[in-house]
Amino acid sequence: MRAILFMKKLVLLITFICATIYSEAQINEVGFFVGGNNYIGDIGSEYYVKPNNFMGGIIYKWNMNPRIAIRGTFTYAQISADDADATNIARYNRGIGFNNSLKELAVGIEFNYFEYNLDDFRKFYTPYLIFEIAAFNYQVATAETAPQEYQYSSKTSFAIPFGIGFKTKLMGDLAVALELRARYTLEDDIDYNNPEIDSLTFGNPNNNDWYILTGISFVYTFGRPPCYAAPY
Repeated sequence: MRAILFMKKLVLLITFICATIYSEAQINEVGFFVGGNNYIGDIGSEYYVKPNNFMGGIIYKWNMNPRIAIRGTFTYAQISADDADATNIARYNRGIGFNNSLKELAVGIEFNYFEYNLDDFRKFYTPYLIFEIAAFNYQVATAETAPQEYQYSSKTSFAIPFGIGFKTKLMGDLAVALELRARYTLEDDIDYNNPEIDSLTFGNPNNNDWYILTGISFVYTFGRPPCYAAPY
């Protein structure tokens, strides 16, 4: 009886310790990603996924449980397009292009299709969905100082991001993931479109710009996973 009572107390103690660990020392992931990006708007190619510029950044995740992670990313991307790449004849004959760059900060949720745990050989890979909100900074044209010469300023706006990915264990505490992240922006001037400047008025003013980020990430996992005690 004393042995059974002792074991029950031990189980309660382990459960309490595990609950403390669960609340204070969840698994963390930190790493970087690289890849390409492309713009979708009033200039250039009409393909939604056609990377033509570099993008890269850093990523942090906090795993709430094996299915859900809170994530944050900082991304730097070069953005450009040229009508020479358009399949639309009117665009191709128009012959304009642009170059811009943006810096983005995004936070959101990563939802794993399967339970994910690098310490379990049965759960070390999964496809996943991404739902975020993002703020991004870029350049806009504000005035024409001379023919085909413009004044620029910095602008910050918001995008509605979503995406898909697939991640798996690489080795030890390292994991690798492939991601495709789409950003629907609330703006129509990433390409310097400006209805107040005649030479920069083009395309459909009712269609906002998109940009697509496609790449690979490498993350290192640290922090204790939650432990479990079976009833005795």
